[in-house]
Amino acid sequence: MAEIVIRKIEGGRAGDARLPNQPFQIWGRLIPGLENGVWRYTAERLDAPTEICYPDEPYDPARDDALFLGAYDGENCVGLAVYRRDMFRYLYLDDLKVNADRRRQGIGGLLVQSGLQAAREMGLKGVYAIAQDKNLSACLFYLKQGFAIGGFDNRCYDGTSQAGQGNIFFYLDA
Repeated sequence: MAEIVIRKIEGGRAGDARLPNQPFQIWGRLIPGLENGVWRYTAERLDAPTEICYPDEPYDPARDDALFLGAYDGENCVGLAVYRRDMFRYLYLDDLKVNADRRRQGIGGLLVQSGLQAAREMGLKGVYAIAQDKNLSACLFYLKQGFAIGGFDNRCYDGTSQAGQGNIFFYLDA
């Protein structure tokens, strides 16, 4: 295995931005709570884990107003981070994925650190991400990377097939 290198995806590598989504396990839920202005959380395991896979995104670095970073093992893209500027003083981590056979090898962390560096270069305060509370692996990943919980939206899925779920906002300062 070669050293993982993080590179901006553009030009002739644009197809790498369409790294296919792969299944992942839903095995628990992060339950955030705000107490005296401090976010705390507990983790709850599910009795029966399930596996899901999100639909693939038709990303196009030539058309999308985003920063696409790829994690490369040699010439093979094995991870992707999509960052977007929005109205906040944080760079938004819109999507983060690593090939299933390469997970838990530090690649996601490298993509986060590269995004944090990009935020610094843009004069931003840091990076933020949103994870569904039911995606305990993602929530714990962000916490392990040094992100702090900054909010919880328990209404965002009302009226959808995912009613009862929520989004947790995570912030990492540069």
